[in-house]
This record gives sequence, C-alpha cells and structure tokens, in this order.
Amino acid sequence: MYSFRTSGFNGYAVQYSPFFDSRLACAASANFGLVGNGRLYVLGLTPSGIVAEKWFDTQDGLFDCAWSEIHENQIVTATGDGSIKLFDITLNDYPVQSWREHTREVFSANWNLVEKTTFCTSSWDGLIKLWSPVRPKSIATLQPRNAPLSCTYAASYSPYNATLIASCSSDSYLRLWDPRVGDGPINSIYAHNGAEILSLDWNKYRPDIIATSSVDRTIKIWDLRFTNRAGPMQSASPPAMSNASPVNELYGHDYAVRKIAWSPHASGLLLSASYDMTARVWEDKTAFKQSATQPSISRLHHGGGLRGVWDRHSEFVVGCDWSLWGAEGWVCTVGWDEMVWVWDIRAVLR
Repeated sequence: MYSFRTSGFNGYAVQYSPFFDSRLACAASANFGLVGNGRLYVLGLTPSGIVAEKWFDTQDGLFDCAWSEIHENQIVTATGDGSIKLFDITLNDYPVQSWREHTREVFSANWNLVEKTTFCTSSWDGLIKLWSPVRPKSIATLQPRNAPLSCTYAASYSPYNATLIASCSSDSYLRLWDPRVGDGPINSIYAHNGAEILSLDWNKYRPDIIATSSVDRTIKIWDLRFTNRAGPMQSASPPAMSNASPVNELYGHDYAVRKIAWSPHASGLLLSASYDMTARVWEDKTAFKQSATQPSISRLHHGGGLRGVWDRHSEFVVGCDWSLWGAEGWVCTVGWDEMVWVWDIRAVLR
C-alpha cells in the first residue's frame, strides 16, 4: 500500500488515469470545501511511494475530477463556484478552457467512455450539462419535468450507450436521460424512500445494472430491464414513480455511503467509501437469472456480501476508484483526513 498527504486540502475525489498505470488525479478543497481554495493534484506512483508530479490551485474548492478519454494529459474539474475547468498537465498554472453556466456548486464530472469527445457535469442547481472540450458553451442541458429542482449529486454516462446518462439527486430519484429524446428524463425511479442519493455507478459487465448509494447507509442494485419507464413529459413526483424494486441491497456501513464504484475486472465486485471513515469491498451475489417478465430476486441481508473493510482513514472517506492496470484488485481512496491511499483489496478480503 502507498499513501500521500494532501496537506492543507481535504480530498473529494480521486481517479486513475485511463492511459498510464502510474498516474492519479485528486480533487481537493481547503477547509472541507466550505470556504477557500481548491487544488488539483497529479500524482505519480513510484517504487518509493506516491509523489506529486504537479498541482494546480483554483480560487474555489474542487469537488470532482475526470480524466479525458481522448487526451492523456487533460483533466476536467468540478468547482464550488459553479465553473468547470479543463487543465493540461503539460502546461503551468492556468486551465486551457473554462466554462461557467451552472449557478451553484458543480459536484460531479464524468467523461463519455463510448463516444469519448463529450463529458457531463451535475450541480446543486439541479441541472445536468453536456459539454465538448472544443466548444465554448454547453451542448445540452437536462432537467426534471414538473418537479422542484434538487441537488443532482452525480451524473454518469453508460459505458455501453453513448447517449444514455444516469443521475441521482437529493430528492431520492435515480433518473435516466437520453438527449436524443429530449431534455427531460426517460425514466425516474424513487430509489431510496426519500433519502438523498449521493452516488451511482454503471456495472462494467452488465449493461442494465446500476448501483446507487445513499445517506440511508445502504447500497442498492437495480436492473433497468425491470423498471417501468415514465415518459419524458411525466411528473417526477412520487405518485408517478417507476414501479421498481432493487434486485439487491447491501447493508453494513454505519453512516452515509458517499461514493461507489464497480470493479473493471469482475462483474460482482463493488467498492464503497463512507462517512463512517471506512472503504468497503462488496460482492454482489444476486442471481441474475431473470425471465423476460419476472426477475429472480435474492436479497442479501445485513452484512451479507461484505468481503472486506479498509479502515486506515481517520475522517470521512469521500472518493474511490479502481486501477485498470496490472494485478486485479488495486484501488485508491481519498478522504477528509488529507490522505490518499492506494491499496490492494486482496489484503482485506475475507
């Protein structure tokens, strides 16, 4: 395992480079993101540990970052002042592009893994915006229909469909979007019974599987084949919600689950980061042997599916990611304790 201290800055997000096996990006904020500057770290993994290859300071805190899928040296950041910045790590000091259309904190950034020339952001203003790094303005803006705007904590492109986006919000909805259809959701699932949903991730091997995590301390797994679609013009209020139940629920965290990430190597492994100061590894043992009309649901009970616990952090753990490279099982986590840890899940599996 390896560690790096982001001295004076509390971590919010960490991501492995999709091009280099020894490079990470970390988005961090001073004063826990409440007030003050932000810093984007570019970290290198060396035989002697983790070193800061470069960093960029910003006028407001950073809440997320995403590596470009088409340019190995570029990273987009989500900023507390509502701006989005694109940095080139071969240059110094300033971003190569900056946009400011969101009216509140930008909380997530996600690059399109299929089409690769676009990325999306979500904000506390309730909006999702689609961008191209070569355009001066956003390509499209997505927002719920006939529902009060709520904080959209995360939005993510499907790794199988270039135009399909999933989002999660403080109003407890998991929403699906397709800009080809319109700027409203094509499906809305009332996923966590009123609790805020903080994170989501698409399964890398099963195109219809999404996991969500919430302040209710649970992780829920959804099979989109067994949800009723609410049309793009329908209300997103609870009475019009999609008639859906999760195919699995994972219990074990003691506080809100801030971030989740499916493994790029195994279809059933999931990594989570929580305010209980732990990161955990889960195995989704649900039997996905559904018929065309009825899913076969085998729920796990409290603690079921838990494979391991990482407890080296001493504050909220808010970011996590899997390495695409080398031996399967290497991950990174970041927390408010100003620490980035790179570790092997095989050290904690049981």
